[in-house]
Amino acid sequence: MKITFVGHGYVGLVSASIFADLGNDVTVIGHTPQTVENLNKGIVHIYEPGLTELVEKNINAGRLRFTLDYDSVKNAEIVFTGVGTPPKESGEADLSTVLEVAESIGKNLSGYTVVVTKSTVPIGTNKKIKALIEKVKDDKAEFDVASCPEFLRQGSAISDTLYPDRIVIGSENKRAEDLLVELHKPLQKNSDCPYVLCNLETAEMIKYAANSFLAMKISFANSIAQLSEATGADALRALEGIGFDKRIGSSFLQPGPGYGGSCFPKDVKALISIAGDYGYDFKLLKEVEAVNHSAKRLVVEKAEKLLKTIDGKKIGILGLAFKPNTDDMRFAPSIEIIEWLQAKGAEITAFDPQSMEKAKQIITGIKYVDDIYSTAVDADVVIVLTDWNEFKEIDFDKLKSVMKNPAVIDSRNIYDPKKVEDNGFVYVGVGR
Repeated sequence: MKITFVGHGYVGLVSASIFADLGNDVTVIGHTPQTVENLNKGIVHIYEPGLTELVEKNINAGRLRFTLDYDSVKNAEIVFTGVGTPPKESGEADLSTVLEVAESIGKNLSGYTVVVTKSTVPIGTNKKIKALIEKVKDDKAEFDVASCPEFLRQGSAISDTLYPDRIVIGSENKRAEDLLVELHKPLQKNSDCPYVLCNLETAEMIKYAANSFLAMKISFANSIAQLSEATGADALRALEGIGFDKRIGSSFLQPGPGYGGSCFPKDVKALISIAGDYGYDFKLLKEVEAVNHSAKRLVVEKAEKLLKTIDGKKIGILGLAFKPNTDDMRFAPSIEIIEWLQAKGAEITAFDPQSMEKAKQIITGIKYVDDIYSTAVDADVVIVLTDWNEFKEIDFDKLKSVMKNPAVIDSRNIYDPKKVEDNGFVYVGVGR
């Protein structure tokens, strides 16, 4: 099929590359000249394992190209939009880019086209997109709108796209539904996953509900961790114990410094806002947000308890990205944690294997270094904020030799406390 994607972020670039690799003819429309130029050369601007190789392969095969204009919409059977919907101050999703893109698509439609929203948008948005396109399209052009939310995880986005848990297709028209089912057949066969065929509003709801539920599991895990520390229970064993229950499952039941990234924070806020628009006070999700905030604050409180005072102390930070295997800094817990530590007078040195260039644009006033051990030079404590594999098997003797005070706050519980303590460190975990 001839497919156009609008947006070359995590969702657009990964999805476009996968569909090109499946043999489709794919054009990606971007808005930044330098990024588009680089992508046509195979230079990828985001870190995602395997993505650069996938992009290069399909550019060389002639199945994938990048452009700034909307000409490809005229010949496309399907046009996907995968642009950002960041939160406003109120928490509601900012749809300005989504609607601008819809208008540009509408003005370039020719023949019959299915316009599919992959962006996470509030319930009712696709109906607005349909009305907007109706106003601006050529009279001869035919189209349907559809919603196909993505469920990829950064760091495993290619695998998640190739082997989905489910394929959600929201539409109002059988013709559009059939075309999208056909497009997704190779992915459905990969994992023998179910299709969820539904109306537009249900597809829009599924994405918000899924992310909010997973965020709730993380906040639940952090609540159990706080209670475990108070009572002497081992949160990791307790959560493992409930995770064996098939009705619950073990995924996202790991305590830590709170959730971050491009989805959970904004989608929880957006669903709270959507609920408010319909007169429902979503108290449960408000508490999920509150617990997430406290999980980040607790890292700072643990440092303060350990060091007696943070003022004037040197603190090494291992990990800045919101999770491993990505360079994404959006809503990363490290941002607020470092800001709070700085406000209390700490001198911060930090290292992350992939995200430091992006972090430098967000977190100022700290020293960035090129390896694990440089973060620990003369440090009073090292704090692990991202569970990169590189951090899991460090040489504690070497770490200790450069530190002023051998102490580790392991906010991801990646170390064996006994092993760390046997190396002469003070160890502080989460829920332990």
